[in-house]
Amino acid sequence: MTVQTKEPVGAVPRFKLDLTSGVWGPLIGLIALYVFFAFKAQHFFTLQNAIIIFDQVTVYGILAIGMTLVIITGGIDLSVGSVLAFAAMTTGWLFSIVGMPFIPALICGIAIGGVAGLVSGMLVTYARLPPFIATLATMTITRGLANKYTDGNVVSGWPDALNRLNTYRYFGVITATTAFFLLLVLATCAFLKYRPAGRNLYAIGGNPEVARLAGIPVRFYLISVYVVAGALSAIAGMANAARLQTSQPYDGLGYELTAIAAVVIGGASLSGGVGSIGGTLIGVLIIGVLNSGLSQIGAQTYDKDVIIGVMIAAAVAFDTLIRRRR
Repeated sequence: MTVQTKEPVGAVPRFKLDLTSGVWGPLIGLIALYVFFAFKAQHFFTLQNAIIIFDQVTVYGILAIGMTLVIITGGIDLSVGSVLAFAAMTTGWLFSIVGMPFIPALICGIAIGGVAGLVSGMLVTYARLPPFIATLATMTITRGLANKYTDGNVVSGWPDALNRLNTYRYFGVITATTAFFLLLVLATCAFLKYRPAGRNLYAIGGNPEVARLAGIPVRFYLISVYVVAGALSAIAGMANAARLQTSQPYDGLGYELTAIAAVVIGGASLSGGVGSIGGTLIGVLIIGVLNSGLSQIGAQTYDKDVIIGVMIAAAVAFDTLIRRRR
């Protein structure tokens, strides 16, 4: 997705959003991967396998939506995997040890994720730390707190209602967690396309100083996207708990890299101002197809990491080349 401004200097910019820019390449790559594995793996091209792929990428996808908003503004969030674990452990601690009813405990867990995002946003905007350093600090703190709450023990005994979110299939196809992820994709896509606040994120990522001079409250928006990313990380933590039926302090380890990979593979620019939820969805599915396909053809686990690393390098190099030509 690109942002173009055609207003005279000093005027409040109006944005023309091209939702298809940068999406076709990843989409063609996704189709090519799917066709390749359909020929290589006997049971890959089935409805059941497609359903499993969607189930497996739901947690990554929720994280990647928040990461997309952050990257569009020109930032990065390394804390999402740790916040996932921190929020899930907080919810489990309140429910299992303190004895709080599950719904209030869940709300507190999501709020904790938002607070962690608020800390990152404040460090970026007021302390003027680079997003990489600010979120690295938040990542370390939240991972430590996740261990401290339960002395590193596993939290289990989640209520059956939570487990059913990832086990019961409506119409025999889709679980509640996957449905929530897809609805979140549609809602965020509509926000970025139709709401002025969504378009302002692209303006900030393109040039924060110009956005500020145009009257956009840059600090507010930057803090907001980190808060949203933190809250979504907490929700992803609960989706992960519903899938595994347990939570432990080291859940989500490395998930931040997968989320960043999905966003970048989906066509977003780490320089900010470019990205789309549709592209992120494609990036998440590419990772899911790789995981499933490589497993079915008997490839080693680290083969996936090598391929994803190459894809990230290629996507960033391509984006850099395009920017230089402009």
